[in-house]
Amino acid sequence: MAWLYRFLWVVALAFPIVLSAAQVDGAAKAEHPSVSIDAHSRQKLVYTLPADKLVRARSLYHWRTALGFAEPLWSILVLLAILNLGWASRIRDWAVSLTQRRWLQGLCFIPLLLLLTTVLQLPLSIVGHHISLAYGQSIQSWGSWFLDWTKALLLDLLGGTVILTVLFAIIRVSPKRWWIWIWLLSLPTEVFLVFILPVVVDPLFNHFEPLAKSNPALVQELERVVQKTGMDIPPTRMFLMRASEKVTSSNAYVTGFGASKRVVVWDTTIKSSPTDEILVVFGHELGHYVLDHIRRGLVVGSVISFFFLWLGFHLARFLVKRYGERWRVTSLEDWAGLAVLLLVLSALSFIAEPIGNAISRAQEHQADVFGEEVVHGIVADPQKVAAYSFQRLGEQFLDYPFPNPFVVFWSYSHPTIAARVAFATSYDPWQPGGHPRYFDKTGQILAHRF
Repeated sequence: MAWLYRFLWVVALAFPIVLSAAQVDGAAKAEHPSVSIDAHSRQKLVYTLPADKLVRARSLYHWRTALGFAEPLWSILVLLAILNLGWASRIRDWAVSLTQRRWLQGLCFIPLLLLLTTVLQLPLSIVGHHISLAYGQSIQSWGSWFLDWTKALLLDLLGGTVILTVLFAIIRVSPKRWWIWIWLLSLPTEVFLVFILPVVVDPLFNHFEPLAKSNPALVQELERVVQKTGMDIPPTRMFLMRASEKVTSSNAYVTGFGASKRVVVWDTTIKSSPTDEILVVFGHELGHYVLDHIRRGLVVGSVISFFFLWLGFHLARFLVKRYGERWRVTSLEDWAGLAVLLLVLSALSFIAEPIGNAISRAQEHQADVFGEEVVHGIVADPQKVAAYSFQRLGEQFLDYPFPNPFVVFWSYSHPTIAARVAFATSYDPWQPGGHPRYFDKTGQILAHRF
């Protein structure tokens, strides 16, 4: 659902932050056992890679960076080609020739436009999966990968058709104020998507089973962490995901909203990680919910998206006025005008990326702090566990230790591994004179800090 996510990123920048908190994060674990380190050596711990892994990490970093910038720019070029070659206007003419009913025209035009844009972006997706296989980040077969791509395409077509149909109807009813109505509708739409994601979407791509069925002891440990925060996540909402069928990484996270909220632990994590590391990772993810990052992200995102939708409104009108004759697009009320809107949304989503990532990095750091504090008293040495967990995360993901600051600013949704290791080793608020940020020294949560 890449296109739909990019669309919603512009509508409200909070959504990718929510997805990042719910899906992307987690600390991968390699084969190294936990190592006891004293306070002095902890201060000197830095993120490093062995020489052979450093070479591979540098190469993979260049590939990741190139693809990270190429994908949104390619999306923009694809939409420009669709408009300049007259494909959008031809699809519109075909849809209009079939029926006079506008809603039927939309059912003909929108899915075909979305299918065309998605298929034209397929080559970069193929390159991305090839790189993941070549560097050991994925073990998913091409048949399985293409099946997932097809599922995502169908979801994209379904969700995109609904969203663009509503958008087009609003544009026709209120051609000068449609961007305000879309802004008002974005917040409940995002909340709904976050709610249904773990219930409807996730099971289409991965297998889940009750965690208590295979790991009852781990469930008890996770409950200890949850109880310390005062939240209510019963064992019936804790699940094991069979990630080993597709990836080599590890993860544990909290996802969903309200009645759909749940804990998910990947089987790769259980196979390669001691319980204390799983608890630290889980504590980090739990922090996103306890610190109310979803609601705050939605609020901040709605404010920012108000400006970007206003800007998109004026930019789209300018493009139609300037290039409408060449593109055979008479106005935004023309079906082909939706291609112009997709072009504008793709461009603005690329421009907005560093803003969303800056907010995400700040929230991830807060969750790192929370993760260490919430397991204090449950895990013997949370600083050590967190530091070595990040070290192994970097080794497993071949995370390059020396990324370009501009690349970090623009495209990193999390602090660098080096920064997270340095923080984990130095953060010790339980020493004399120190003050934990979210818990007091007896382990009681400080509600007023939120």
